[in-house]
Amino acid sequence: MTRIEDKIKQVEEYLNELEEIIPLSLEEYLGSLEKRLACERALEKIIESVNDLAILVIKEKRLKLPNEESKAFSILAEKKFISEDLCEKLRQAIGMRNFLVHQYEKIDDELVFETLSAQIIKDITEFLDILRDLK
Repeated sequence: MTRIEDKIKQVEEYLNELEEIIPLSLEEYLGSLEKRLACERALEKIIESVNDLAILVIKEKRLKLPNEESKAFSILAEKKFISEDLCEKLRQAIGMRNFLVHQYEKIDDELVFETLSAQIIKDITEFLDILRDLK
């Protein structure tokens, strides 16, 4: 297995774990400190791993390395590996991860829950599917 395949598998495992713990409602999410913290941590790990994947692809394809972590997706979009739309969604995910990790302010639990329950799993799954097809 290549490093990219290993990382894809790891992200899939993280996604499966996240899907098992995501509460069905905002009320349930807000009512459980343990669920909130577990979801936040899972989200951090997933987004960090997806960014690592982008860097691995850039290295494998011998593209110019980004000078900022959120630029990796832009490089992949410029080279037509991913769409501009997916690029923007993944860049926003990096912003969410940074917000969670550095806790610039009080974490907006509603925003985190919205991110978890809206598009993030679909977007990351789309990214993984694209990477599988690159071979």
